[in-house]
Amino acid sequence: MRARTVVVAGAVILAVLAGCSSNSKRSGAGTTTTRTAGAKDLQILVSNDDGYSAEGIDVLVQALRKLPNVKITVVAPATNKSGTGSQTTTGTLTATQKTTKSGYPATAVNGFPVDSVTYGLTKVVKEAPDLVIAGINQGQNLGPIASLSGTVGAAKAGVAAGIPALAASQGLAGAAPLDYPTAARLVTEWVTARRAVLLAGTATKDVVNLNVPTCPTGKVRGLQQVPLSSSPAAGDAITGVPDCSSTATTFTGDVGAFLAGFATATELDGAGETVTTSTTWPASA
Repeated sequence: MRARTVVVAGAVILAVLAGCSSNSKRSGAGTTTTRTAGAKDLQILVSNDDGYSAEGIDVLVQALRKLPNVKITVVAPATNKSGTGSQTTTGTLTATQKTTKSGYPATAVNGFPVDSVTYGLTKVVKEAPDLVIAGINQGQNLGPIASLSGTVGAAKAGVAAGIPALAASQGLAGAAPLDYPTAARLVTEWVTARRAVLLAGTATKDVVNLNVPTCPTGKVRGLQQVPLSSSPAAGDAITGVPDCSSTATTFTGDVGAFLAGFATATELDGAGETVTTSTTWPASA
């Protein structure tokens, strides 16, 4: 959804897998990208709430395709469904075959983000994916606003089906241009760090809610793993812009960290409540 405030913190620097061959193959709605002999494909279902034709989901897919041995299936709303949370459609869902902004195959569902994930899991993929990623959303999903987010709602639908999920959001709603590439980089680093546990099926079945600021000047200061802020209240606008020159390092919630120039990661359970964790991003599985 297009949110109104965000908090980010902590540093994320991970090694990217190397030594791969450059062979790709198409497979219906999903595409297996760069292959490494003998390696198992990581199956990823990608959705969002801005719709299949949005810029953010296309940037995300193109970044994921650069990882070795991934099979990406895109199933997203046919139209923008921002701010619809965990709403679902009554009755039979319908869908059409489309492509993302740059031409990647996508299934466009006539319904909400949750419907898209449900449809993808029951009608599109042949086996349960290892991971659901929702985003990259246009605008932040921080604090109480996260409960209103269709992006987070889509991720929660993955968790409800027993699949780990990541919800990724970029910048402040209404701000332009948004720094989608930085958010995409953090997502691919997270996926790379957790590849083994995702493939093993031992990754925690929670939602990781990632919010990445767009810095008017400078660059994102790093990433912090923080709980959801209790304010501003849902529906209230987040004021100010991220200050990536800030020197603040201690925060009680995601909004403060985000506005101080950090990307924020909050681990949520299926109900959208913050999960207490003593581990740090991206070491936790």
